[in-house]
Amino acid sequence: MQARGTPLPPAPRQPWSRAARPAPPPKCLLSSRSTTLSPGWTSAWGPFCSRTLKAAWSSPFLMMPARTSPWLSLKNGKRSWKLPASSWSLAGTTLLLPGEDDVMMPQRVRLQHAAAAQHPTSIIGCQVQREPPNSTQRYTRWLNQLEPGQLLTQAFTSHGPTVPMPTWFCSRAWFSHVGPFDEGGRGVPEDLLFFYEHLRKGGGVVRVDRSLLMYRYHPAAATHAVLETTIWTLRVRFLEEQALPRWATFTIWNAGRQGRRLYRSLTAESRRKVVAFCDVDENKIQKGFYCHEESQERPKPRVPVLHFRAARPPFVICVKLDLTGGAFEDNLRSLHLREGRDFLHFS
Repeated sequence: MQARGTPLPPAPRQPWSRAARPAPPPKCLLSSRSTTLSPGWTSAWGPFCSRTLKAAWSSPFLMMPARTSPWLSLKNGKRSWKLPASSWSLAGTTLLLPGEDDVMMPQRVRLQHAAAAQHPTSIIGCQVQREPPNSTQRYTRWLNQLEPGQLLTQAFTSHGPTVPMPTWFCSRAWFSHVGPFDEGGRGVPEDLLFFYEHLRKGGGVVRVDRSLLMYRYHPAAATHAVLETTIWTLRVRFLEEQALPRWATFTIWNAGRQGRRLYRSLTAESRRKVVAFCDVDENKIQKGFYCHEESQERPKPRVPVLHFRAARPPFVICVKLDLTGGAFEDNLRSLHLREGRDFLHFS
């Protein structure tokens, strides 16, 4: 879906021997947050690495977060997400990006490291379980049930990265090739920005289909500081950059608020590609058109509103998934379209 970027630089070879084993990383100052899961495996907030059953810190793939704890990295009153230089001095070729409140299962490092070895230019994620169990149920189903191809095609949705950052596992060389994280501080969606840049450079997305992380929800999470308008603007620009250039024309599926908002948010060049809206709402269809009143053009653009069966693909779909008891999904399946080629989900 994305154009390939420059070739991946070779990963620096790390000398490794039992006689020259690196010193263990400093203990997390928030050790009360660490959770021992089974002998030899711990979950702690950084610097972090995997501990094998053979000996302390003996693994040739050292795991560390791409950002430090917000309580440990306050700069001018802002959180700093920069990976400390001291972490890069540790041996290791693979990065694990844990979350401060999340708990990983004992098999996580082994399974995701195996996947990373097979996919050196991919972000490796995993399925998750939520804590509390009933939090963000639609989002959790979406994360865990995406098909492999949808990990790329559904990157435009409002849910954000198709594998959440606390599950990320990737090559250290590839992270260096894509990175670093944006250090704008509170209110900056650094995970989404990194994910988009990863895709721009031709990176893949792979999910280990095992529940390997307890992904904890809490109302004080930093993600709640990111404004919806910030996310919306980034998503629209990414859609225009990565998807719309492939289509000479397209239809917006949803003549309601979200579909009209997308139309108004597009550049003038992209708006000219919109040949119709489509919907199932008879009131919208009977009106016959949507008039872009804010346009400076004369006459003001009028875009037809059609029944979805009368519209022609490709579609940018602004209908939320998993909200209509399956009615929308049934309508979409009845058209026998191919995701990524004939339609993309945006909501």
